[in-house]
Amino acid sequence: MQDEDRNAIRPDFRFMTRHAAHWIALGFGSGLSPVAPGTAGTLWAWAVWLLLSQWLDSTSLGVLLLTSTLVGWWACTLTARHLRSLDPSNIVWDEVVAFWLVLWVLMPAGWLAQLAAFALFRFFDAVKPGPVGWADRSFHGFGPRGGFGILADDFVAAFLTLLVMAAWKALF
Repeated sequence: MQDEDRNAIRPDFRFMTRHAAHWIALGFGSGLSPVAPGTAGTLWAWAVWLLLSQWLDSTSLGVLLLTSTLVGWWACTLTARHLRSLDPSNIVWDEVVAFWLVLWVLMPAGWLAQLAAFALFRFFDAVKPGPVGWADRSFHGFGPRGGFGILADDFVAAFLTLLVMAAWKALF
């Protein structure tokens, strides 16, 4: 266990309401799930993306994705510092924006393709094979580097998800 993590705070609704960055980093409450907060955050991301895609075109969704990544970098950096942990599992904004990237590239896609992308993304994010594990270990700290690190492994997981989906489509 990291020395910084010994004094880590377990976030709750009250913690989340103390700062706008906490709302964002904790996925508007999805990261407060007592079981598998990353999965809860990814499911929340999926539902919100499907809702937003009813009103926004692809370019607007891309701008939203870019803006959400930059704002999320700040929110994850600040929230991790406030939680006194380098990469708390309750911070799920990394899953949100990375899965939004998957859906932005993948759509339009049927329900089964979306489900396959969800399963692949969760596998890569949870198991952290190869490059995902490298990205997870490479960027640590309580400043902007650490905030970037929180996001980086999920973007690598998103890339691998899209790579597998593209290979599947090319082969079959």
